Amino acid sequence: MTDHASLAHATLPTRLIARAVDLCALIPYSLVAFIGRFAIAATFWKSGQTKIEGLAIDIVSGTFEFGLPRLSASAVPLFEEEYKLPLLPPELAAQLAAFSEHLFPLLILLGLATRFSALALLGMTLVIQLFVYPDAYPTHGLWAAVLLLLAAKGPGALAVDRLIARRYGYAG
Repeated sequence: MTDHASLAHATLPTRLIARAVDLCALIPYSLVAFIGRFAIAATFWKSGQTKIEGLAIDIVSGTFEFGLPRLSASAVPLFEEEYKLPLLPPELAAQLAAFSEHLFPLLILLGLATRFSALALLGMTLVIQLFVYPDAYPTHGLWAAVLLLLAAKGPGALAVDRLIARRYGYAG
């Protein structure tokens, strides 16, 4: 918070800026973390949904199709023709990506194993940036910022991780 005694003789613009900064400091981290968790989870989940058939869940659009998920017909060709990852066969890369883009976003949304899941998706983001879409650095930078925030500061109060931490007396 601003030292108000030092602002007593400050100009009006300086006082207004100090007040705005004070108001911003009142935004709870848990709100920032929850919005970040939802947004990054949705980003990766929606990408994962393009790689599978048989399971479609989008709570925002109201799409719910429950069934046994399997790779879509376009998933492997996408990895063969567009993504072209080094070291991994396209069949394996498609399976790993589809699995990761569903598991880790779900965990992040729940706030369970949040730091680990954020690091896993950060690794995926780095692979995408370095090997798939190097010109998409503004988007990947935003993803990385949210994921690094979650890895560094945790999921906030609205999370399963917080309940587990309280149960076992861990502050992190």
